[in-house]
Amino acid sequence: MKTAAVIPVKTFSNAKTRLQLPSEKIEELCKVMLEEILQVLSISPKIEKIIIVTKEKKAVEIAKKFNAVIIIDEKEESVNQAVSLAEEYLLENNFVASMVFPQDIPGIKTQDIDFMLNYKTHPNFAIIVPSRKFDGTNALVRMPVNLMETHYDDDSYRNHMATAKEHTRNVAMVFVKRIMLDIDDKEDLELFLKQNEKPDLVEKIKKILN
Repeated sequence: MKTAAVIPVKTFSNAKTRLQLPSEKIEELCKVMLEEILQVLSISPKIEKIIIVTKEKKAVEIAKKFNAVIIIDEKEESVNQAVSLAEEYLLENNFVASMVFPQDIPGIKTQDIDFMLNYKTHPNFAIIVPSRKFDGTNALVRMPVNLMETHYDDDSYRNHMATAKEHTRNVAMVFVKRIMLDIDDKEDLELFLKQNEKPDLVEKIKKILN
């Protein structure tokens, strides 16, 4: 199953405003989180290619280290638009399935990807991992890659579930604790810093915040 991971990346200066941190700290935090998820995805045997959709130059530099395909999103209109740009590339290059992740789930591990994919079903399927607050989608796996339109930024988890069911019977909502924790606000950040699964990463983030 030729599978790609897609990560839409907002310009760092426009990201994570709810963290209420100085812009230079938000930028450093975004860089660390992106590098972490790219590191994890790059060693997953389930993922053949990583696609980054962004116009953020620093994100492009990081993505190059991991041999990711970089699609420049000049307009940066929405996550949905970014995903559709990636879809064009995936279809042209005969990818069978795709996984869309946000850049702000630094707790993810390769075994989380393996666990999610236990729910794949032929000939088509959708797997959805909601955010911890059940207001967003922290992983969306689709086969084929254009099985359905995406509905990010708009109660996306419920919309993705409903849309997926219109296109396939094989829809799974999967709870993966580490993927469900995205870093959107101070509460999320504090919760992440309390976990002890990635102590080196926690220390790195604490240094940025101090």
